Amino acid sequence: MSTSIRGLRRADLTHGLVQVSLDLKNLDDGLRMAAIAVEAGADWLEIGTPLVMAEGAHAVRALRREYPDHPLIADLKIMDGGYGEATMFAEAGADAVVVMGRAHDATVQRVCEAGIDHGILVMGDDMGAGDRVAEARRLERLGVGMVLHHIGHDHRNMHRELRLSPLTDLPGIVAATTVPVQAVGGLSIDQAVSCPAIGAGVVVFGAPLAIDDENSFTIPERDLPKILKDAIDRVHAAEVRQ
Repeated sequence: MSTSIRGLRRADLTHGLVQVSLDLKNLDDGLRMAAIAVEAGADWLEIGTPLVMAEGAHAVRALRREYPDHPLIADLKIMDGGYGEATMFAEAGADAVVVMGRAHDATVQRVCEAGIDHGILVMGDDMGAGDRVAEARRLERLGVGMVLHHIGHDHRNMHRELRLSPLTDLPGIVAATTVPVQAVGGLSIDQAVSCPAIGAGVVVFGAPLAIDDENSFTIPERDLPKILKDAIDRVHAAEVRQ
């Protein structure tokens, strides 16, 4: 496993970090995207939910062999069986797992217990919460090390007229919590780059920036390295509001 990110504090994030999400359907595509991302300067690699569903812990092991020093995030969207699922992926080499805030308190707590026992970061995803600020407070209280503020793909697309964006509630969530915060859900590159100035220092690039609804590349691979590097450089130059 790479250097632990479990104890990451908001104060540690003086400039933005970049997490590239590998939201792809097979390991070959995931490894290709990971190589582009690392060459472009990505700090963290996310085994996105489609890749987790298609390849499971095997994808984590393969990426760990290729990138022993890069934090690996397993977007498991855990809803139950929290300790066992988190442990399985920690043992495969993941540095962080995602638990859903819509799960029972007990599940969030059990994932956090696994985080302590295995030295991994637990991200709490607020997708589907009615009161996002209250949910962020609850997740921190239950022990997560990072709040993932998330407007879901299906919900955004079904309600396009509402122009839903994680940027709407992001300042309130940052103000209500002390742990690092991450914002995902339909952001453009410029919007994602703006997140550190709001206080969300770990920026995610993935769908829909580099990967489409069919979990394939949206940007031609020949163009992706430059586009991704330029975006990552902008995030690295951005100061994180404390």
